[in-house]
Amino acid sequence: MKTEVRKLDSTKCELSVAVSGELIKNKFEEVFSQVAKEAKVPGFRPGKAPRDVLEKHYAASVHEQVLKELVPDVYNQAIAAEKLDVIELPQITDVKLDRSNLSFKAVVEVTPEIAVKDYRKMKINFKAVTVTADEVKKQIDSVKESRKAETLDDKFSRSLGYPNLSEFEKAVERQIFITKENQERQRIESELIENLLKDLEFKVPESLVNRQAQDMLRQTKIDLAMKGVPRDKIEEQEKLIAEGIQPQAKKQVKIYLVLAQIAKKEGMPIDDHMPAKVMEFLLSEADWQETH
Repeated sequence: MKTEVRKLDSTKCELSVAVSGELIKNKFEEVFSQVAKEAKVPGFRPGKAPRDVLEKHYAASVHEQVLKELVPDVYNQAIAAEKLDVIELPQITDVKLDRSNLSFKAVVEVTPEIAVKDYRKMKINFKAVTVTADEVKKQIDSVKESRKAETLDDKFSRSLGYPNLSEFEKAVERQIFITKENQERQRIESELIENLLKDLEFKVPESLVNRQAQDMLRQTKIDLAMKGVPRDKIEEQEKLIAEGIQPQAKKQVKIYLVLAQIAKKEGMPIDDHMPAKVMEFLLSEADWQETH
């Protein structure tokens, strides 16, 4: 098999493939054998028609079947031989097949090369999470107001499922702490991602962006429907929603590709857990510095 790769741009390649000899001949023989068993040719019992008669009646359909079976196999061998990280189905053109030769071209979209570096000791500024007495009071006052309670006492606390006012205050403090802690964790992760992307310029594959945008659009439409927005209103706004989603879809794909590049460098599997695993790795390797 002969293969040749020509770069069209940073995410597209044209793969030229040519194969000849026994592989082609054997595939034709294999398909003709299958046809011979089932062929219904006037004047002959099934499986008894001679080869020249089969050639006359079935040459075109055998040719088509050989193509159908051979092109995907040869294509997969070619991308494996060239070590191409293909991310989308190929566009196959210029297919030529005779009894001993097969050649075709395949335009494929591939993962761009991303020069990720200095990701092990990234600086993280973190703030110790604290909850003030004033924050607790504001939250409790808000609950009191929404419940239209006159006084804050043990009886009021029990109505909310706490044995006394002191336990209710502790629970409110815990809830505020967890909320602030989650916000701080999200801020840290967002900052880490922004620093990671800061100096990286590469073309993001269109097919991945379109796929991500379609998934996001589908989810947005479901969310709007769940909120009671009428279907005709959602369809009316669909184009506008899709346009708004596109930049976010592009950024999400960019983040995914950068994390995948780090995963490859670190020998991590590229699976559904990859983004979370890489983030855990980056956070554990980072240079943490407390700010006040």
